[in-house]
Amino acid sequence: MGFYTVVLGLGKTGLSCVRYLIRQGKAVIVMDSREQPPQLAALQQEFPSVPVYLGEFDQEVLAAADEILVSPGIGLQEPAIQQQLLANKSVLGDIELFARAAKAPIVAITGSNGKSTVTTLLGEMVKQAGLQVQVAGNIGLPVLDTLQQAVPDWYVLELSSFQLETTVSLSTAAATILNLSEDHMDRYTNFAAYKAAKQRIYHDCKHRVYNRQDSHSQPEDKMAANSISFGLDEPTAENQYGLLYEQNQVWLVRGQEKLLAVSQLKLIGKHNWANALAALALGEAMGLPLPAMLATLTQFQGLAHRCEWVANIQGVQWYNDSKATNVGAAIAAIEGLGQTIAGKLIVLAGGVGKEADFSPLRQAFADYVRAVVLFGADAPQIAKIIPSSVLHIKVNDMSEAVAIAKQQAECGDAVLLAPACASFDMFNNFEHRGEVFKTLVTRLV
Repeated sequence: MGFYTVVLGLGKTGLSCVRYLIRQGKAVIVMDSREQPPQLAALQQEFPSVPVYLGEFDQEVLAAADEILVSPGIGLQEPAIQQQLLANKSVLGDIELFARAAKAPIVAITGSNGKSTVTTLLGEMVKQAGLQVQVAGNIGLPVLDTLQQAVPDWYVLELSSFQLETTVSLSTAAATILNLSEDHMDRYTNFAAYKAAKQRIYHDCKHRVYNRQDSHSQPEDKMAANSISFGLDEPTAENQYGLLYEQNQVWLVRGQEKLLAVSQLKLIGKHNWANALAALALGEAMGLPLPAMLATLTQFQGLAHRCEWVANIQGVQWYNDSKATNVGAAIAAIEGLGQTIAGKLIVLAGGVGKEADFSPLRQAFADYVRAVVLFGADAPQIAKIIPSSVLHIKVNDMSEAVAIAKQQAECGDAVLLAPACASFDMFNNFEHRGEVFKTLVTRLV
């Protein structure tokens, strides 16, 4: 069969890999364990001559390949991949190919929560500064597709732990791990393995931006001169970003320099104050002008399904944070909103927990929550950790959840969809879950 590359997985990333490799003049074979992978029709239309193997991975074809390109949705623990790794086969991902080819400086953003918000926000800051930017990675546009377009001034990439696992050549002008909490424990043997995958983002990095309140997110050499920290506390050094409380006003600050009152932000919740500070720190590392960054912060309204305001119904605010697909994200949303409202929260939670430990939610529920409305496969697991002081009610579907939440909420409260779980037991994806919630809430209006 000659020299060829196997692309494992035929989603958006897999198809972008095929396009890139064929442009490079490489022979390609595609494999997918699913009988109907999402991009099969597109591949057959665009590249009808590319062989496709569906179902169980063919070990002989893998063994004879020059290299194997693994899509992020496929774990490296897969026995077929392990066998090739043991045989010293080159196993890599799309970010590795991109890193070898990119002709502009790269900023890379990862973390358990907030990475899409910070990536998008930073991209807007670059535009506001009058520069060209490509925002890509784990956020919409696959990185290899950007190489078909004009070279920008900056690449701003959102990267998942899965993408970082198969990357060795990534060199960044600035990089950050925003925070780290248990996620994808169905893919990793333990939290340490998940953390190690995330920490790869700092390997060849000029400016490390880290969360000084999250030890897991910090690089080993955080005291290096080119490190910048952010946090929701008051900075103790000039190169730190944080908060300053002064005369009933809260400020985003760098050292002791006031940058912006949080009342001027359109982003809601304390966790989004942290996202804003992280973006400012990354922007400083990139040399972006401060006025452009601050102007962006006063205009940026956030992303859909991420603490997205939906409605005010009889003095109760309703928020959609369907993107809170893990425990850490749910805690960030509950604490972030809970600290900024007069009343209490009614939280809608449940779905597929990905073998996560739900116990860290207990304190956030105790501090900020009036009632938890539970739905989905792992509702019973969440119910076990809810403190006795907080009412919890199990329901069958989202429609029932919204109706019960309306009954429980009082004026000054907020209703928050923060599932702490994946959505695929009841919905197509987190976006579908959020849209269903928003539709039901707007009907209440």
